[in-house]
Amino acid sequence: MNTPKFSTLGCRLNAYETEAMKELAAEAGLENAVVVNTCAVTAEAVRKARSTIRKMRRENPEARLIVTGCAAQTEPETFTAMPEVDAVIGNTEKMQGNTWRGLAADFIGQSEAVQVDDIMSVTETAGHLIDGFGTRSRAYVQVQNGCDHRCTFCIIPYGRGNSRSVPAGVVVEQIKRLVDKGFNEVVLTGVDLTSWGADLPATPKLGDLVMRILKLVPDLPRLRISSIDSIEVDENLMQAIATEPRLMPHLHLSLQHGDDMILKRMKRRHLRDDAIRLCQEARKMRPDITFGADIIAGFPTETEAMFENALALVQECDLTWLHVFPFSARKGTPAARMPAVDGAVVRSRAARLRATGETQVQKHLAQQIGRAHRVLMESPTMGRTEQFTEVLFAEPLPEGSIVPVRIKGASGTQLTA
Repeated sequence: MNTPKFSTLGCRLNAYETEAMKELAAEAGLENAVVVNTCAVTAEAVRKARSTIRKMRRENPEARLIVTGCAAQTEPETFTAMPEVDAVIGNTEKMQGNTWRGLAADFIGQSEAVQVDDIMSVTETAGHLIDGFGTRSRAYVQVQNGCDHRCTFCIIPYGRGNSRSVPAGVVVEQIKRLVDKGFNEVVLTGVDLTSWGADLPATPKLGDLVMRILKLVPDLPRLRISSIDSIEVDENLMQAIATEPRLMPHLHLSLQHGDDMILKRMKRRHLRDDAIRLCQEARKMRPDITFGADIIAGFPTETEAMFENALALVQECDLTWLHVFPFSARKGTPAARMPAVDGAVVRSRAARLRATGETQVQKHLAQQIGRAHRVLMESPTMGRTEQFTEVLFAEPLPEGSIVPVRIKGASGTQLTA
């Protein structure tokens, strides 16, 4: 094995950073190495990281094994102690050319086996210019990293540091380059996307960035934004939702719960009525919009009545795409010290939330039958509508193209056309 192998766990931002690391490792001339880019969002994510490391070592016994990502940042000692691991590098170090040149030059001799600095001291995020990944149809652009909020259940700020924004000019130039390469859709990504701009001169908002991209890159057919904090949605972003057809009608909301007491104990900055109001206002402006959401089941102190409020929020916001997380205590977070809900109850509530989510998906699919959509082809026989719903085709179509279709049916969680 000459070219390094990469294994990515966790979020879309991690996948984006893996692509940047591939380029940095190639430029440095790193060979015969395996890199595991870890996630720390739950205890299960860390367990999966350890399992993946052991598997990659079995499959590549002669390779040098490097561990990075959020779990490496938050608990480097866990991975340093694993006999399979040769080096541990932090989230800042993984994006620096010097790190990879050091690893390539002399794996153990000239470069330290553990390179994890204080992530809280990092004040800038570079706009790493990668040319998209995963599919030739859609590219992802990192515009922000880190988080200034301290939700009681979340370890991520300690893995990613404080919020840093990529300047708008850098973002626009990268998107122009991606459009020139033929990408028909760009997705803006970050850890806390709606905090973009708070550390930049004149403190612009995410809506300002969206408007600027759409104005300065007129050839971009589709712009999509990934997960956002509902309470930080600004006026310009709402304006873009209402008036810009090139901004896709799909928002994934970081809601986490639907009970006000639990939201306060989570140290979230919104209440259930704020979430409902946002969804209603956005739907009034853009009737075809769909919403996804993250919801945690079984947060400490959650009673049945509190859980019912979370369950009811799915209907009250008319959420379609649910990411359900059974509560997982992360060592070092305030929630880990709160009175826990019984594990069987947590699993049962998560299952009930997922079942409600599946019902919502089926309702959405049924509403699309007979309707016209413009579908971005991700593979020759599968594409996605503007609302991010998968559509299957019997006959192949050009990957990366946007095709007008009429929906004829639904199968499982997909539409057919």
